[in-house]
Amino acid sequence: MGRHASRYSFHDLRRDPGSFLDDVAAGLARSQKAIPAKYFYDRRGCELFEAICRLPEYYPTRTEIGLMRSRIGEIAQCLGRRCAVIEYGSGSGRKTRILLEALDPVAYVPVDIAREQLEQSAGAIARAFPRLTVAAVCADYSRPLALPRVDGIGARRRVIYFPGSTIGNFTPSGAAVFLRGARELAGTGGGMLIGVDLRKDPARLNAAYNDARGVTAEFNLNLLARINRELGADFELSAFRHHAFYNVRLGRVEMHLVSLRKQRVTIRSRVFRLRAGETIHTENSYKYSVAGFQALARRAGFKPAACWTDPEQLFAIHYLTVPG
Repeated sequence: MGRHASRYSFHDLRRDPGSFLDDVAAGLARSQKAIPAKYFYDRRGCELFEAICRLPEYYPTRTEIGLMRSRIGEIAQCLGRRCAVIEYGSGSGRKTRILLEALDPVAYVPVDIAREQLEQSAGAIARAFPRLTVAAVCADYSRPLALPRVDGIGARRRVIYFPGSTIGNFTPSGAAVFLRGARELAGTGGGMLIGVDLRKDPARLNAAYNDARGVTAEFNLNLLARINRELGADFELSAFRHHAFYNVRLGRVEMHLVSLRKQRVTIRSRVFRLRAGETIHTENSYKYSVAGFQALARRAGFKPAACWTDPEQLFAIHYLTVPG
């Protein structure tokens, strides 16, 4: 790693690989079959998600980046200098660089379940910011985990960075539990900078998750391809189709894979049967109002300190603090 080697470290805290099989088998045994969305992100899944972020229909990424760029001065002032930034779901790091350039933090701890992408993005950030202590952590951030210590390096506070509206993948009750964990990690005087997709016209939401080029459909179906490859399953991808829609009653976009015929699937000697028209639920993306999300944050023990939205009110970035 050259001259920044002493400031860069990589920690693999992933659970036993058997958990993938266990989670898939448990999900397919449910009356409403489901597979956790975190398993989208193998190498191909990461590539497809980056392609989704560039689609004309998919507004969240470009809106959040635009918002970050236009309000970064105010955001940096709220977070303060010499903080330690802990990012959940760091991905490619495009938004992260905007934040790091403005903040000049003393440490950066990216946490992501996709090892290969994490190694690439964290290594690139370590090279771009040679004075920055970078401790990359490959782990499932939705579960409790012990992060490498960032104490003793002169950080004035810890700030959790959670961009991309990924909080929407949790149910509201699950989001509250997750936020409480983030609050505990940030500690008294710390904070959380979080991106949240806002409620809007269902037509715009449906278009964002059903792009004309079919990239989101390929992303969804790649989940089955990964299960075939890594778990020895025999899903026939052509026997499923992508289906995404905004559930107005629950305030969320749902993604499903629809079985096009009656079929059976085998995974390591376990047999699962699907009826024609039955679905595998692969993702939720809850949408919030500004007031609704702030109420959720308060229930988790945070104090809403600032909120920035774009002119069209498509997306919000919230800064939350941990009261003393």
